Order: sequence, then C-alpha cells, then structure tokens
Amino acid sequence: MNYTNYLNEVGISDKEAKELVDRAFNTIFFDEEDGFCHKAYDDAWCMIDTGNNDARTEGMSYGMMMCVQMDRQDIFDKLWTFSDRYMRLKEGKHAGYFAWSVTLKGEHNAEGPAPDGEEYFAMALFMAGARWGDGEGIYNYTEQARDILRHCVHQHEMIEGGEPMWEPENKYIRFVPEMKITDPSYHLPHFYDLFAKKADERDRVFWEQAAKASREYIVLSANPDTGLSPEYSEYSGKPVLLFNKPWEYYSDAYRVVENIALDHVWFGEHKDEDMIATKIQNFFSDKDMEDLRAYQIDGTVTDEPAMHPTAIKAVLGAASIASKSPHREKFLKLFTETPLRKGVRRYYDNCLYFFCLLILTGNYRMYI
Repeated sequence: MNYTNYLNEVGISDKEAKELVDRAFNTIFFDEEDGFCHKAYDDAWCMIDTGNNDARTEGMSYGMMMCVQMDRQDIFDKLWTFSDRYMRLKEGKHAGYFAWSVTLKGEHNAEGPAPDGEEYFAMALFMAGARWGDGEGIYNYTEQARDILRHCVHQHEMIEGGEPMWEPENKYIRFVPEMKITDPSYHLPHFYDLFAKKADERDRVFWEQAAKASREYIVLSANPDTGLSPEYSEYSGKPVLLFNKPWEYYSDAYRVVENIALDHVWFGEHKDEDMIATKIQNFFSDKDMEDLRAYQIDGTVTDEPAMHPTAIKAVLGAASIASKSPHREKFLKLFTETPLRKGVRRYYDNCLYFFCLLILTGNYRMYI
C-alpha cells in the first residue's frame, strides 16, 4: 500500500516530514518539560494525562499505537506491562477489562473501563504482533488482543453481571458498558475492518457488521449542515449532554474527523463520511483560529473557550485528506504552523496532533 505525504502540498518535503515526526515523538516521550511519558518503574512506564495527573487507558493505548508506528518495541512493552500489571481488572463484572484511570503508581482511581481504551489496546497489540512477532505470556500480542476483544463482545456471556462494550443488536460501541449511549469518536470502522481479519474466527462477521454500522453512525450523528459531531449521543444520533457540560461539540468530538481521515487513508473514499470533513472545514473557515470555542453541533457558538484548541487545528489539518472544501489547503498550512502544545493541558492536544501528523505525512500505517 502506498502512503502519501499530504504536507508536500504546502511545501513540506518527505525529509522535513520525517524530521517533524521524529521531533514530536521525542518531545512526547523524552522531553522532561514538555513530554508526558512517565518512567514509573524500570519495566513499566505510563502516559500522563497532564490535565488530571493520572494515567488513562486512552493515553496508554495511544502511546502503544505511537510506538508501533515508530518501531519502538522497547517503549511499547513498558507501556503494555504497566497496563497489564496495574490496569487490568482481575475480578468482578469488569474482569478482563481495564480500569480507565489509575495513579502514576498504578493505584486505581476507577474500577470500570472506557471502551476507547480497549479498542486501541487491541489494535496496537495486533499491529505489534504483525510488526515484531509474538512472544510469550503478555507479550504474545496477538492472543492478548484477541482476549480483549473476546471480553468486549462476550462479557455478558462470560461473567455474571457483565456487560459487553458493543451493543449486540446494532453493533454500536457503548460509551461505557452499562450505558446504552455511545460516543461518535469511539467509532473506528477502520479498526473493525482489521479486527474482522484478526479476531476470533467466530466474531469476524460481527466486526464486519460493526464496521458498516459505525460508518453509517458517524454520518447519522453528525450535523447535516456543519458536519460537527457531539461528544456523546443516543443510538438515534441525538446529542446527549453529560458531566455538566452544556456544549455538544467539545473535546472527544474532535477525534471524529481524524478517524474519518485515517479511514480514508487505509480503506479509501467513503463519500458520506468524507463529506463530513468538507463540511467541518467549511464551518471553521471563517472562525478565528486563536479564539476557538465550544460549539453546539448546529454551529451555535458558546462563550466557553475550547479546552483543546491545538487538537482542533490538528484534526482540521487531517480533514484535508478526505475533504473537498476550497479551504483544505488553508488548513494544511495551518497545521504546519501549529506547534505542539505546552503547559498543563498538553496531553490530549498533543496526542491528537501526533496522530494527525502521522496521518498527514504517510506514517500511520497498517501492520496486519
């Protein structure tokens, strides 16, 4: 498969693109001031959510995916060791899942999971097995990934009181196992297409169906005029407000168009999905990029500043891959002018920035 450096369109050579990727990776993992990889133990490291001073399955699985893409098995294994040792739940209705938040020493802040962590863990592990080969025990990456997905689909059959992470009827990923709502940014059809090749054989049709359902749901839940998606939503696509946040297009939601971009790179054009990228770029084309806000998905601007403005700029750049907007080059250029975020909130912004950088430079690849 050929991968494209889309930043060539705005004057970034392949050599310069590689330097950007290497510099960003080294900042995230090794810079003492601006990084957020914590060497908790000699053999077990964790990614810090710098805004909350904890380690989350989101960040741990993101870090593992970054390491697969950058061919850093040494760091990957340290992150996976921390995840397995300190986050994997051993008993109760969530056994086999991972505690979504722990301290930097590995003590649990929560006893329940967040499904976006499990799906990224599984994908990173499958790719690790394909890229580096499987070892033994927890380093038999492929079997570990299959075990995670086994729980995600069959928890209610395996454990008394357990709930699956995917709705059996409509194949939508749940926001948390006990709630029959979803998060559009959790929908990763490009991952599910690969799960359909690598998961337990009995579940491969399920993952094919989940990929189709999620591509349709991404379109269903996005506003037909602005392309904006809500953070959380009903199975009907209607926005749901949680955690006392009265805004619909907010932090989680930024990932939707990043996911569309990667789906486009790996599996080609999906016209209805790609139209979302066009609409989002059109929506933001007249916005002040230095005064980004929280929005309702119909485009209503609120007084609340965006908590993660760098993330918005990053995903708008990635959207150019799938977009047919007349503004696509503007957002590619904006991406090249946007540095990694510094300060307390840098974790989430820079995770999305780095993934978008990998996508845009042709370095977010399938290993399967």
